[in-house]
Amino acid sequence: MDYINDITHFFEDNFMVEFNGKYTYDDSLLDNGIIDSTGVLEIVTFLEENYSIQVEDEEIIPDNFDSINNINRYIIEKLK
Repeated sequence: MDYINDITHFFEDNFMVEFNGKYTYDDSLLDNGIIDSTGVLEIVTFLEENYSIQVEDEEIIPDNFDSINNINRYIIEKLK
């Protein structure tokens, strides 16, 4: 299962960014100024509410939340 479309729509709706060629799914959301620490918390809330997963504090790291592909991979792993 792939959650790229859900994640992309979340970013387009909440952060007013479009992934239509300007950014790739591997680009850093933090380095490109798309999100900040508050944005990470919004992502965590989105994941917990939409996928019924519990995001642990120690899981809130760039490896899990710094790109669309990282978030997608994180969801897949949590739902296993």
